[in-house]
Amino acid sequence: MSNTTLKGLIPLIVLVLGIAAAAWLVSARQAPERTERPPLGPLVEVMPAQIADVPVVVAGHGEVVARVAVDVVPQVAGRVVKVHRSLVAGGFFRANEALVVIDPRDYELALERAQASVARAQVSIQRERAEAVVAREEWDELHPGEEAPGLVVREPQIRQAEAELAAANADLASAQLNLERTHVSLPFDGVVVSESVDVGQFVGSTNRLARVYGTEVVDVRVPLDSRELAWFDVPSRNGGEGPRADVSVTFGGSRSTWEGRVTRMEAQVDQTSRMVHVVVEVEDPYNTSEGHPALLPGTFVDVRIHGKTLENVVPIPRFAVREGDQVWVFEDGKLAVRRVQILRSDRHQTLVASGIDADDLVIVSSLDAVTDGMVVRNTAVQEVLDITATGSDA
Repeated sequence: MSNTTLKGLIPLIVLVLGIAAAAWLVSARQAPERTERPPLGPLVEVMPAQIADVPVVVAGHGEVVARVAVDVVPQVAGRVVKVHRSLVAGGFFRANEALVVIDPRDYELALERAQASVARAQVSIQRERAEAVVAREEWDELHPGEEAPGLVVREPQIRQAEAELAAANADLASAQLNLERTHVSLPFDGVVVSESVDVGQFVGSTNRLARVYGTEVVDVRVPLDSRELAWFDVPSRNGGEGPRADVSVTFGGSRSTWEGRVTRMEAQVDQTSRMVHVVVEVEDPYNTSEGHPALLPGTFVDVRIHGKTLENVVPIPRFAVREGDQVWVFEDGKLAVRRVQILRSDRHQTLVASGIDADDLVIVSSLDAVTDGMVVRNTAVQEVLDITATGSDA
């Protein structure tokens, strides 16, 4: 065999040997052991159930209204000679300060006339009594031992004089009262809402001089569903202190809160909304010393009423309740559907009385299709398994 032929056969021989070696390797390789993986259910988030005593908070919205709202109207007529410097919209005044002074001269003269009438009546009764004494003495001289008739001893004249004195005293008191009424004031601290009077104006008992609110206290009318009344005690007509309520509102990006108390419930149900109005009282609403603004009538506020405490209940998120009264619980890798007894539910949480035990894992995830007993995976357990698997691979 020539060298040229040998060189041509060498690649063919190498190729044949390579194919033979590959066939041997393929035939000698063992198939991997088949293992069946358990079916994987959807991942769910859970929270452990805890039994606790939970205070109920009833939330609502209300409007601030003035407890004391008064139209200032004079009781006597006359020309205004002085107006209080605070009698302007937004001005504050103290109790019994003269807001308006009406020209008192006519009433001073009337008082003097009334005093003179009293003096005349006093003189008249003194004269009648003196004449009665003289008449009795004359009667006794002429008719010794006989009772003198009332007309003789001027008893009718004395009673008439006494009545005239009483009338004069009443006129005097009326004149004194009218003179005092020339100084128009109010028996409470207040703030002026509007005013319509100035110096020189003639006013009478039909003129409204101003509109004012009392500053001692304001009311917050809170409409509530009648079922909410079961969670707190409204003071009855027998008295008692109502529950605490927090009244809050946002001004200029800052949240301000006042403490108040439920004082009463209005006497009828709103005919349109079928709601019951509960009244929360807030004291000293115009006090700005604590850094928050005044709580003005007409303001819409948020109200949280602190009600009764429910004992031995399980609080869960509201969205964890399915189809009205069902809760999903994670049990041994499966989803269990529980029916529960719900005491109360608000926008954020539901309070469960029975159907869930302490340390049950309540599923809070949302699932599209659910059957009782379906396989699920707990995200917390799955994270531990993933970490363990990653450590083994390393």
